[in-house]
Amino acid sequence: MRILILAPPGVQSLDVVGPAEVFWEAARRLGDENAYRVEIVGTQAGPIAGTGSLRFLPDRTTDDPDIEADTLLVGGDPRLPPHVDPTVTAWIARVAPQVRRYGSICTGAFFLAAAGLLDGRQVTTHWECAAELAGRYPKVRVESDHIFIRDGALCTAAGVSAGMDLALALVEEDFGRELALAVARYLVLFLKRPGGQSQFSTHLAAQLTGKSSIQKVQQWVLSNLDQDASIEALARHAQMSTRSFTRTFHREAGMTPSEFVHRARLDAARRLLEDSSASLKGIARDTGFGSEERMRRAFLRSIGVGPADYRGRFGRH
Repeated sequence: MRILILAPPGVQSLDVVGPAEVFWEAARRLGDENAYRVEIVGTQAGPIAGTGSLRFLPDRTTDDPDIEADTLLVGGDPRLPPHVDPTVTAWIARVAPQVRRYGSICTGAFFLAAAGLLDGRQVTTHWECAAELAGRYPKVRVESDHIFIRDGALCTAAGVSAGMDLALALVEEDFGRELALAVARYLVLFLKRPGGQSQFSTHLAAQLTGKSSIQKVQQWVLSNLDQDASIEALARHAQMSTRSFTRTFHREAGMTPSEFVHRARLDAARRLLEDSSASLKGIARDTGFGSEERMRRAFLRSIGVGPADYRGRFGRH
């Protein structure tokens, strides 16, 4: 399968290298170097400047005649908003209907939107660019908190490393879960993440919060998941009134205290399901869900699969 990766000038280098490594490793493990053939498409002949002072030599350019390909992915430009060349979007609009599937990584979604391919579609992009994308293209249904989204033949990924998550999902679609998990483990990816998973872990969210009583409460929650984490209890830890604590927490963390606690417990439960052989009952107790049923409902609501199915898909076998 030929995979075209369009690399605009100034492309985020990992948007190209990350997916390319996933496809290359999948082909290597299949024992067939032609199972995936990645080709970089440039806007003109000559080296393409990428981030990190890297240069990419394109296999072809947007001036070349249309070619047969299986998949088209468009890399992102870290500038916000990215420069969108009309001749490039015209090429995308012409090629996309000819391939089995097409999509974007990071701000590559801006190129697809400018080509008229995202109207009425559910998409994601880098969290930092989501509001800009939604504002510029109001017909696009932007979901800012997804790793990747599949909408028919269209697939869009969040920022930078999420392109590898998307590529793994495409490998799983093509050749099955076993190969995708083997590739993920070989590349030492922390987790083969489901597309609907939040772009942020609760640990990262806590790091982003300012050095304040709110962050101290977040760190307490992360270390005491099985303790009382009601808003009233957390407000007491912060030595604030409930109303003031709730308002300040939302302003600093970008989510409510209850949402943070829920995500923290879900993150911890996921890690235990992936890396341990502990019982579901024990995991539910240790992560503060209290019962297997409450944990099961939380997983179904947030991830779309129950804890047992999650362990079957992402746990160590």
